Amino acid sequence: MFYLGYLILSLGVGLLLIIRRLFTGSLSKIPGPKLYACTSWRLAYDDWKGTRTRKIERLHAKYGPVVRIGPEEVSFNSLTALKTIYGAGSGFERTSFYDMFDVYGRKNLFTFHSVKSHGDRKKLLAHAYSKSVMLKGYTATLIQQKVHDYLGYIRGQKDCVDEIFSSLHYFALDAITKFLYADWGATACLTGNVNDRKLLNDIMDTSRRRLSWFAVHFPRVTKWLYSRTGLSEVVARQFYPMQKPTTYTGIRQHALDAWKKFQESTKFMAASDTKLSIIERLRDYHTSQMDGGLDDLDLASEAADHLLAGIDTTSDSLMFLVWALARPCNQEYQEKLIREVDQISESDLDENGIPSVEACDKLRYLDAIVKETLRLYAPLPASEPRAYPGLTIIDGYTIPERTVVSMSPFSLHRNGHVFHEPLDFKPERWLTNDRNKLAEMKKWFWAFSSGGRMCIGLHLAMAEMTVLVAALLRNFRVSITPEMDKATPGITSRFEVFHDVQLSQVKEHECWIKFSPRK
Repeated sequence: MFYLGYLILSLGVGLLLIIRRLFTGSLSKIPGPKLYACTSWRLAYDDWKGTRTRKIERLHAKYGPVVRIGPEEVSFNSLTALKTIYGAGSGFERTSFYDMFDVYGRKNLFTFHSVKSHGDRKKLLAHAYSKSVMLKGYTATLIQQKVHDYLGYIRGQKDCVDEIFSSLHYFALDAITKFLYADWGATACLTGNVNDRKLLNDIMDTSRRRLSWFAVHFPRVTKWLYSRTGLSEVVARQFYPMQKPTTYTGIRQHALDAWKKFQESTKFMAASDTKLSIIERLRDYHTSQMDGGLDDLDLASEAADHLLAGIDTTSDSLMFLVWALARPCNQEYQEKLIREVDQISESDLDENGIPSVEACDKLRYLDAIVKETLRLYAPLPASEPRAYPGLTIIDGYTIPERTVVSMSPFSLHRNGHVFHEPLDFKPERWLTNDRNKLAEMKKWFWAFSSGGRMCIGLHLAMAEMTVLVAALLRNFRVSITPEMDKATPGITSRFEVFHDVQLSQVKEHECWIKFSPRK
């Protein structure tokens, strides 16, 4: 009798909760599927299937630019919402979702919740990532050298055929470690260092998607599982979402080792006015947390965060760009780009024949190719959740405090009213003479986020991409191999695999390209 009463009580409470979520409160006025409004586990199921982002896009197509996707979560897809949520000075903060990206248990530029904490940290490094720093000097020379290494790597492959998902990760890792750590932690993947290449093994493991799901939806259980030792670890291992080493384990250890090497070396070095790497710049802010400053782990976490952010984003974008140009249907774009890069003057080449960052920054057609790649194949296409500490109004709807709100590049970049034939790779769209049309597209272009949280590394990423592509096409024509004849490469991002949706065959973490020497 007791259990029957308990069951009736539980059902009653559950029914009241559902009624409250569906029919009371300001969120009840927002359109969307009723099941999503009742329980957060409906969206969690989409996460598990790896369909969240595409599902939300379909919901927007059905219900409009504002959709309720959870009991306390709303998705937006409009310029007004973009400015309100992500614009400079908006006051919206990052949510606990980002906690899983903390490094060594410390917050960093990517994971700070509050606007002030993020802004204070960003001030320390903004100049190091400025466009002026990227165009000339140490960083530009570094990028050009890594591009030279990449060309050498391609020439060393049998018949100049390469699986570029892997090799472009080598390139991105070598570039970002040199930029961050100089010789204290620079990797040499492209020139054959086997141990450095192994750092990417846990990135390649597709079970990282399952780990992300558990880390978001069962954070405490996941943390408890991986903290077991001894006999209990043997048992816990049977329930791991991803076997050790988990995603970024090796890279985070490499980053910590690099910081320790730097710290040891600087004990015997006088401070220098010439600070080339990021860790040399961070050294100026080193003090104890008791004094309100940044200690070793704070600075190591910051540098490691930049390392993690600078690998997949650049390499995935480059892979899709090269693949898109290599497809038979896009040969005209490749030929146009070849004609443009061939116009780079000898004075704008370094001693290895690599175009300068400054010269590549001025190439209009290459810029259109890069923009179209980032529009259609954004490396971080999923939602970016935010929350406001008080009551607010977005697109005419009252949003209670701490309600999770989000937008995604995936949906913004596929607005058919803004981007004609949005699923097609059409770089010419960015070269239109219609200034109003171009301005409208730029407003909807969101590959690097916006406002105070805009990607700090965007100029570094653009420099790496433009120089590598320009140098590649000055030396090679690219084409797909038979393995990719009817397939699209796929990248892992959080819980999902993103790919070209117009092709049904997907090769996750794989893309084969033939490089045919031009000279």
